[in-house]
Amino acid sequence: MTRVLVTNDDGIASPGLHALATALLGRGMDVVIAAPVAQSSGSSASIMAEDAEGRIRVERRTLEGLEEIPAYAVHGGPGLIALIAARGAFGDPTDVVASGVNHGANVGRAILHSGTVGAALTGGLNGAWGVAVSLDVGLAPREFQWDAAAEAAADLVPALLRHPRGTVINVNVPNTPDRRGVVEADLAPFGIVQTTLTQHDEHNVRLAVEDLPRDPVPGSDAAQLADGWITVTGLDPVSHVPLGIV
Repeated sequence: MTRVLVTNDDGIASPGLHALATALLGRGMDVVIAAPVAQSSGSSASIMAEDAEGRIRVERRTLEGLEEIPAYAVHGGPGLIALIAARGAFGDPTDVVASGVNHGANVGRAILHSGTVGAALTGGLNGAWGVAVSLDVGLAPREFQWDAAAEAAADLVPALLRHPRGTVINVNVPNTPDRRGVVEADLAPFGIVQTTLTQHDEHNVRLAVEDLPRDPVPGSDAAQLADGWITVTGLDPVSHVPLGIV
């Protein structure tokens, strides 16, 4: 039986996390949940944690509707959770790290900063398959297709398992019932939003999030997602680039 760690960066109370765990459990997988006790968006693959005398605090939780699944709230980010899971913190190391469903798309090279993606990449670096899944809710959502996003990710796990261990995919799902299908897509040069500096003085810096003013690159994950496709992008966790300078 495939053993899966379900985590996220939105926190253990996130409905997207619960939907993903439910979908994977429904596929007969052995699921364990370990997620941040609080919001950890933008944490990338950070292994920083709230600790006391070198110990990371972990709380056992019972989640409504998922009472049979062992669940842990961790005082640390998703990258750290994937790392300690690989070391046996939540029982036997898992075969798959499934991260999400994130509140908001993770597309383009800006996924570098995503805690959702960071957990999947950390899983891949430690010998697991990794899948990060995000729901493109936009800035003012009226509905949330959590179950649809979770099912889309669960549908892709069998194909993922046919690839070598360490393979990681990033999945983005439109927040609409009228999806066009699944397509493999390259990373856009940017994400779907940008940050701007709105305040800068001697003591403070303030950032704001805005939609990008440009159209996404045709064929990229951002463009395909905007056109109603579920996008899948294979990610290389970490690799060197030969430089030939010495």
